[in-house]
Amino acid sequence: MKNIAIIGSGTMGTGIAHTFAQFNYNVHLIDISENSLKKGMSEIACNLDRMIAKEKISEAKKIQTLQKIKTFRSIKEGVKDTHLVIEAATENTTLKATIFKELDETCAADTILASNTSSISITQIAAATNRPDKVIGMHFMNPVPMMKLVEIIRGYNTSDEVMQTMVELSKKINKIPVEVNDYPGFVANRILMPMINESIETLYNGVAGVEEIDTVMKLGMAHPMGPLQLADFIGLDVCLSILNVLYDGFKNPKYAPCVLLANMVTAGKLGIKSGEGFYDYSQHKKAEKVAKMFS
Repeated sequence: MKNIAIIGSGTMGTGIAHTFAQFNYNVHLIDISENSLKKGMSEIACNLDRMIAKEKISEAKKIQTLQKIKTFRSIKEGVKDTHLVIEAATENTTLKATIFKELDETCAADTILASNTSSISITQIAAATNRPDKVIGMHFMNPVPMMKLVEIIRGYNTSDEVMQTMVELSKKINKIPVEVNDYPGFVANRILMPMINESIETLYNGVAGVEEIDTVMKLGMAHPMGPLQLADFIGLDVCLSILNVLYDGFKNPKYAPCVLLANMVTAGKLGIKSGEGFYDYSQHKKAEKVAKMFS
């Protein structure tokens, strides 16, 4: 398994592409937007430059890594001759089902189809295909090149062979795979998102301010980043989407997103990506500071 296709050139897609290319896999990065592809490749180059500055890789390794990545604007062309496709598109059930239906019709019969979804049912995604035994979840953490964890999610029909293949592949790219079953939010977000949501509720109820809440969690609970700052880093729209998946999946009020979170997303305050969330990144340049924490 040396040829890997990645669908989506956003933060997660480029991070996954970077990681596989750095470990000498041939990567096809696919996105319908040429501008997104150019931006993604630029971000990969910048991340590699930071690694050079920290003396983690050489200039030659940077060049080799970038040469391993080819960009495509068509799924049909991009998945040709690949052994694994990892979808890293927007966290939207309908969109993912549409992509997997096309992948099923386009890819070779033995190609494994994986989703980087952070909360959506792998079984539901697999139902859009005629190969549910070859569909699996491969949830990377952000930033992908630095974070060790990969949640490997078994759908209802995922075969043991495919499960084992993905576990071994994760180890080959220096990740630590953890096998989990297919329930809304899996493990990471089932635990993380209610904590973030409760932090937002605490702010909404006037118990304490943004920096005070984050300081309590950093100094009192040994978290490297406060939950509100982490929500900004993840993207408040992504947090809202995941909480809605949890709430819809479990029908439990404890997963209902805070009205403040919903209002901020509606107002376009999405965190780092929009320049403002719980913190104002445009004025204080905290986005760069946060990014450096993970570089």
